[in-house]
Amino acid sequence: MKFENILIERKDSLAQITINRPKKLNALNKATIIELNLAFEELEDDTTIRAIILTGSGEKAFVAGADISEFADFSVNEGTRLSKIGHDTLFDYVANLSTPVIAAVNGFALGGGLELAMSCHFRIASDNAKMGLPEVSLGVIPGYGGTQRLPQLVGKGKAMEMIMTAGMISADEAKENGLVNHVTTQEELLPLAEKIASKIIRNSSVAISAAIRAVNAGFEDGVNGFDVEVDEFGECFGTDDFMEGTDAFLNKRKPNFK
Repeated sequence: MKFENILIERKDSLAQITINRPKKLNALNKATIIELNLAFEELEDDTTIRAIILTGSGEKAFVAGADISEFADFSVNEGTRLSKIGHDTLFDYVANLSTPVIAAVNGFALGGGLELAMSCHFRIASDNAKMGLPEVSLGVIPGYGGTQRLPQLVGKGKAMEMIMTAGMISADEAKENGLVNHVTTQEELLPLAEKIASKIIRNSSVAISAAIRAVNAGFEDGVNGFDVEVDEFGECFGTDDFMEGTDAFLNKRKPNFK
């Protein structure tokens, strides 16, 4: 499939999606959101892909926000629909993928860009990265999961401060507050992402998918995450990966997961 706003690269079991609108600082417009949805669907269906890295092109931005010109004149109903479609087609979709997604945040991750990074399973950042949710400075609130995922990651108080001030934090402050896992130079950002992905790929993709579902369940209203963990744990015992993993352990060899 040919895309206009993103690039996809495959290297063995690893895929990289690069948002490629450098002149717009990789801002999310409607077309880019649709293309990202199609790309993630394609990679999720590809059983050879066991980890995905998401990043932005150029040195300035991961994603500098949404394309405000597309919704500046929206009505209440149109704004509601914009948020709902965004959740369904991209942000919630990525969060619930069974294939692990690492956000490699290079430069600015603002508004919808930070929300996209937060929808990934975890994040690493270059030391020049700046992150924030500036929506209230436009008279609106984060609408792609920012009011929910940011408090989960940094705590309610810090999230309230970031959202209310519309300010940016540095990569180091983001790491201190649990928003990103690692900070490195821009040159080492993708190599570090690939190194972490290689460790993930060596493990059971079936078990990793189960772990994603169990962890996510703990953040869903009305769902008992412990119950989901019990069920997912039990289901693992019926998989080929469990048989292979335990046999490899008992026979002191490396597992060969399919």
